[in-house]
Amino acid sequence: MSARPALTHDVLVLGGAGVDTTVYVPELPLPYADTYAVPPVVDRIGNTGAGVALGCAALGLSVAFADLIGDDPQGALIRQAMRGVDCRWGLAEAGTRRSVLLVGPDGRRTSLFDPKVTPGERLAPELYTDVRARHAHVSITDFGRHAYDHLDGMSVSTDLHDWNGRDDHHQDFAYRSDLVFLSAAALSEPEATMRDILDRGRAETVVCTRGADGCLVLTRGDPVRAFPATPLPGPVADSNGAGDAFVSGFLYGRLRGLPLEECVRLGARAGAHACTVPGTHESPITEDALLAP
Repeated sequence: MSARPALTHDVLVLGGAGVDTTVYVPELPLPYADTYAVPPVVDRIGNTGAGVALGCAALGLSVAFADLIGDDPQGALIRQAMRGVDCRWGLAEAGTRRSVLLVGPDGRRTSLFDPKVTPGERLAPELYTDVRARHAHVSITDFGRHAYDHLDGMSVSTDLHDWNGRDDHHQDFAYRSDLVFLSAAALSEPEATMRDILDRGRAETVVCTRGADGCLVLTRGDPVRAFPATPLPGPVADSNGAGDAFVSGFLYGRLRGLPLEECVRLGARAGAHACTVPGTHESPITEDALLAP
């Protein structure tokens, strides 16, 4: 049997790049009207995998990224925005994922997501199996569930986002990852869902973010602990990318061998920073800012 490749990166991120079209609206929910005059509408790098990859890279971690994108202007925008990351691209037949983000004055958003799914589409293993990273983060694209078989020997995380604790699509990711992030947005009983992930899967830690209410953390064998949010370092711009920034900050701490409590603090600081800058992933927090007193 041939030897596995040597460690070449801190983090391997699989799937989840797209383009966000951000529209700043006067209020949410937006009442019906034939026309609204809005500030300039901008296309930016977006979606969760790109956010984690760019966030980790901004923190000085070595990152590899593999995904399917389209042969279209949105794919070209992603390639440009992801320069500096070791990217491996396959062709998405239906084109590049897109989101329209409606952002209100308080920074809250509504996302209209077009996943551009082609049934049965796969991310070719040869795009990433030569990467021997310390950690892998798998986005919840459908092809992502098939990557787990090729990640032996790596710790793996995922972000279930606003999972309701029931939908089948998320379950492979929830139960096959060592570290699971999710949002409380669609959960009536967050602690029950967190315990279910530990009971039925291989996770050692589950982190449930709650926006301004901070987050809940459950580790195997321990009670649920609540952690506060970090105060915003400036006026709110929009909340897009805050969850991905939290993941990036948390992974930075984890890969530096820091205690769980410090990983949570760094994640919360990165998420708070993301709420104060416009766009989704264009201005991630730097290592110096993350570690500042």
